[in-house]
Amino acid sequence: MGTTDTHPYSPVRSWSGVAVITASLFTFVTTELMPIGLLTPMSDHLKVSPGVAGLMVTLYGISAGLGVPFIVAWSRHVNRRLLLSALLAILALGNLLTAVLPNFALIVATRLVMGFANGVFWAIGVSMAMRLVPQRLASRASAIALSGISIAAVAGIPLGTYLESLTSWRATFLIWAGLSTLVFLAVTVVVPSLPSQNAVPVREVFRLPLQNKQLRLVMLAVTLYVLGHFGAYTFIRPFAEEHTSASAAFISALLIMYGVGGAAGNFIAGYTVTKNPRLSFIIACAGLVTAMLLLLTVGHTRTGLILAAALWGVSFGAANLCQITLMLGAAPDKFEAAMSINTLGYNTSIALGALIGGSLTDALGVDSAVWFGVTLTCAALLVTLGTRHKTSDQGLAQSRAANVLPRHARPEVTELPEARTG
Repeated sequence: MGTTDTHPYSPVRSWSGVAVITASLFTFVTTELMPIGLLTPMSDHLKVSPGVAGLMVTLYGISAGLGVPFIVAWSRHVNRRLLLSALLAILALGNLLTAVLPNFALIVATRLVMGFANGVFWAIGVSMAMRLVPQRLASRASAIALSGISIAAVAGIPLGTYLESLTSWRATFLIWAGLSTLVFLAVTVVVPSLPSQNAVPVREVFRLPLQNKQLRLVMLAVTLYVLGHFGAYTFIRPFAEEHTSASAAFISALLIMYGVGGAAGNFIAGYTVTKNPRLSFIIACAGLVTAMLLLLTVGHTRTGLILAAALWGVSFGAANLCQITLMLGAAPDKFEAAMSINTLGYNTSIALGALIGGSLTDALGVDSAVWFGVTLTCAALLVTLGTRHKTSDQGLAQSRAANVLPRHARPEVTELPEARTG
């Protein structure tokens, strides 16, 4: 991202690159979360309980989170296009192996390796998209790239569920291996060379949240809402099957509604987050809590399920974009390092959320996983409400100096009042 509107790439090259990075995010997200839509048939075929099958999401998230600060720092001199190509090659091979490996243990081991690739992508992908366009369009590029999450929810995960109903879950992963290969080829052809920028050594990555109060606050809120979301959402298929005897086709429709909501939330937040990211995040968290409570109260009907899933999608889509903007406002001059920390917290929370939700589901029933989601998301909401926000001249000056977002899109900053720290 340059310091002026002069940019080395043509608009066609720039936005084609952003589109390919969006496709990469779509592929990574669907691969990570595909077991959610296929949880019942995979657990039946592999002869494990739904809670144990949830480890395919849990352990994937652990490796994505714990490995990323090290890998991003160790690869800080590697061209980001080359690094993304390598990550997609790992993803394609991992999906292929998942389709053919004979037992649960080998599949989980394969997904552990894939998780490392996923985590590194999250740390570099958004910043790559932002670097491909002029500075004044950086926030638009980040919103488009993050729409890959919503597209995955709208098309990817429901399509995988539908394909499984026509063929098998193994065939679904085989198809995704082919898709990963196509995206790999697109990256090598379309994305221009992107030498590494502002990557830092491992020790500085881990020192960053200790030195940056704003970053610690954002990460606490992110960790809590992601724990709550995935503790509940990982088991939405068993919930729907238990309460409404939902078919695979209805589950696909439900996930599509969730994804449509996510696309809407991402679109809405793209406008509101540049004006007040803190308030946008508060509203998104409140929406998540409301959606889970709707699931518990009216989710025994199909209409109630669809209503809850749609609101859930809107809220989660908005929350994801808001938290990226808050991260950027907290560490504008070390965004890639901050995203490494974010990825560590985010993906570890996915893992722990799925693990705790699975344990609760097996021990107390699937409703308890949703109550866990309500509790943790409420905690994220309270943490954010308990902050006072102010316009920080220093923080805005750092953002402008970093030339990460245009002036009209500088995120506001938040910090804890002194009386609330400790």
